[in-house]
Amino acid sequence: MEPPIELIEAEAGLTAKSRSTAADAVIDFAGGTMGGITSVYVGQPLDTVKVKMQTFPTMYRNGLDCFLKTFRQDGIARGLYAGTVPSLAANISENAVLFLFYGVCQKLVAGVMGGKEVKNLNPFENAVSGGMAAFFSSFSLCPTELIKCRLQAMREMATKGQLEGGLERLKIGPFGLTKEILQKEGVKGLFKGLTATFLREMPGYFFFFGGYEICRHLLTPPGKTKDEIGPLRTILCGGVGGVTLWVIIFPADVVKSRIQVQSVSGKPPTFRTVFFKILQQEGPKALYTGLGPTVVRTFPATGALFLAYETTKKSLNRLHDYATSP
Repeated sequence: MEPPIELIEAEAGLTAKSRSTAADAVIDFAGGTMGGITSVYVGQPLDTVKVKMQTFPTMYRNGLDCFLKTFRQDGIARGLYAGTVPSLAANISENAVLFLFYGVCQKLVAGVMGGKEVKNLNPFENAVSGGMAAFFSSFSLCPTELIKCRLQAMREMATKGQLEGGLERLKIGPFGLTKEILQKEGVKGLFKGLTATFLREMPGYFFFFGGYEICRHLLTPPGKTKDEIGPLRTILCGGVGGVTLWVIIFPADVVKSRIQVQSVSGKPPTFRTVFFKILQQEGPKALYTGLGPTVVRTFPATGALFLAYETTKKSLNRLHDYATSP
């Protein structure tokens, strides 16, 4: 049976609290990187379905119809896994930065709460740390999310005559699209939808980490710590956190996706303009278009993310403690 991490740390003469902030930040960064990679490969096909349904809701009957049409028309690599490179860039950069600042913000919140140890923070305090961390991760997420959404919705835009070059534009890749945006609009062009990203990410990750930590608290067996709940419970807790996030933030995500896709043809509309236009022309239900495939995608994707994050973090903690022990 695997010994508790606290026992290993005690034998090494170290505790999590005795590690430097820099060491913890590097470990959190590496854990977030591995989590981001894992979650993309698990969830990318249904993320593509989500974006297509959000931006062109009248073209598909439901998520399954969108999935099958995308597969038949464009296959796996150019269809269901369209935008994988920017998705990887988005998820690696977002989760690496997110979990790095999550650890930093946990220490900040622990200090404000009277010098607690991070491992003793309650779910609400962890949720606050997650919401604060999301502010920083939004800056790394917005440009890559912009490229991903445009690539995923390119066929629909070309079909509706909203894309210069028509279906020939499907051949452009993430690097070509990025270069084109920089040439035409400069660096500012990569940050269209940043306000919507803030409005999505900060409350979303409050509930994301809050849901995850509440679930871990409830599933911790008597006499053990939340770091000892095992892989299956970690996946379940991650899935609960992910579903909680998306149910809360989905309307903001619909608005963000439309802003980023529609901005290809001119000045991007504001968050407020797009939000009220959807309500007036399509009704409140349109703000949840694509939620089904998102929830189906999110549970295994975020479960895999947290499993990869916790496993990487635990392994690197042990490696660090071993390397720095007398």
